[in-house]
Amino acid sequence: MRSTLTTCALLCAAAAPAVFAEDATKKLPPVKALALQKAISKKALSTKAHELEDLAYSTPGRNRVMGSEGHNSTVAWITGYLDEMSDFYTYEVQPFIALYSDANGTATADGDELEAEAFEYSPSGDVEADIVAVDNLGCEASDYPDEVDGAIALISRGECEFGLKTALAGGAGAVAAIIYNNEQGLIGGGTLGPPPRPEGEYVPVVGVARRTGNQILNALEDGAVTGTVTTVSDIHNVTTYNVIAETICGDHDNVLTLGAHSDSVIDGPGLNDDGSGTIGILEAAIQLSSYSTNNAVRFCWWSGEEFGLLGSTHYVETLNDTAGALDKIKLYLNFDMLASPNYIFATFDGDGSTFNLTGPPGSAEVETFYRQWFKRRGLNITATAFDGRSDYQAFADNGIPCGGLFAGADETKTPRLFKKFGGEQGETLDPNYHSALDNYDNLNFDAWVPIEKALVASIAEYATSFDSLPSAKKVRARGIEDGKLMRRALEDRPFVRRGHAKVWKV
Repeated sequence: MRSTLTTCALLCAAAAPAVFAEDATKKLPPVKALALQKAISKKALSTKAHELEDLAYSTPGRNRVMGSEGHNSTVAWITGYLDEMSDFYTYEVQPFIALYSDANGTATADGDELEAEAFEYSPSGDVEADIVAVDNLGCEASDYPDEVDGAIALISRGECEFGLKTALAGGAGAVAAIIYNNEQGLIGGGTLGPPPRPEGEYVPVVGVARRTGNQILNALEDGAVTGTVTTVSDIHNVTTYNVIAETICGDHDNVLTLGAHSDSVIDGPGLNDDGSGTIGILEAAIQLSSYSTNNAVRFCWWSGEEFGLLGSTHYVETLNDTAGALDKIKLYLNFDMLASPNYIFATFDGDGSTFNLTGPPGSAEVETFYRQWFKRRGLNITATAFDGRSDYQAFADNGIPCGGLFAGADETKTPRLFKKFGGEQGETLDPNYHSALDNYDNLNFDAWVPIEKALVASIAEYATSFDSLPSAKKVRARGIEDGKLMRRALEDRPFVRRGHAKVWKV
């Protein structure tokens, strides 16, 4: 186990920006994909997974949520490994202030207790009122009838963010809201995103299963239904930390950037979500340190992903303050959930051929790289949509090509996915998603090891050359516009939670 840092030490480390020292890596051999892949072992991944679980379980909350002892220890654990590679990497611990939320909620309908969960950033409240169903999916102010004023709004999940639905309910005069799932089971945790919103003030809100929502709708056909919504929220600012490490070798005007989020949800240790990505890029950084690279490689561990992509968004915003800083990033690769128990192999639909939503120019070529890598090894691979649910979004918004790999979250394994990948048909890809059972015992190394090998293969590819990607100077402006188109198109997509890519039923 690597030593941990106190909060003071973290702040001191964060105060020193990355400075590229004299390159001591010039005598190292150039990076080779085959050598990196051979260096990947289940044992190394397993050892680090045990260490990360121990960090979470040694805290009262048994988690690694941003701002907590568990997450601060995770940051110190990452930097402990980086300290051992000080001849190869410089790094920065980047602090930022984020709005933390821990919410609990209950609800009833005509006196019957509902299985319910509160959303992050829901305000506290204790409400009793009639339940009124909104029209359509509650994504437009016109969906909220006059009867919602003074009532509890009943809203279906789908097409737009939880936060937008809740703010529109508040703007229409609702005193609370119940959002029911559009798939089986509970929503599995969700965030409204930090307030305020221009559409209205948030109201106390809980999520329930699709069947529960349908039962309330059926009861409303027979007459009025009285409901209660009770939420208790702890909302306050915390200081939390990104970790940014970069190779000393390589061209720092041409940077390959990789990211994973180092925070977990409140409810568990987060070993798959996203301990697997956190470990995945750390192990890749360790193995890369034996080689030289033509292009600089930057490894990023984000905080606050589970609260709405806060760390990655903050980082990109800070780069925007420095002229040319974003132009130096030629590609961003995201790794979020790599060891799902009922896994698939998925890469982002960069060319838009599956979901009609392309990534910025260059994303299609990254998709092709991963598809060919899996195909050459006789492994199936499917597409996952650029749906804004993980840390690539801020990079895509700025026209940077994006890609990555994913093993599945709260999606159901369809017959077609079952045919391609086996496992448990009709079950979620990670049945422990956002729960206390997202621990070491439920990691699937049959998924993780091949994904890790593909991850390091892509590092070798792009750390050597970006020649397979379109010229950044020629396409950056178009990429920014494509990023804006992605953002607008997402408003019409049936996703509602930031935090983890959505595998569509293909």
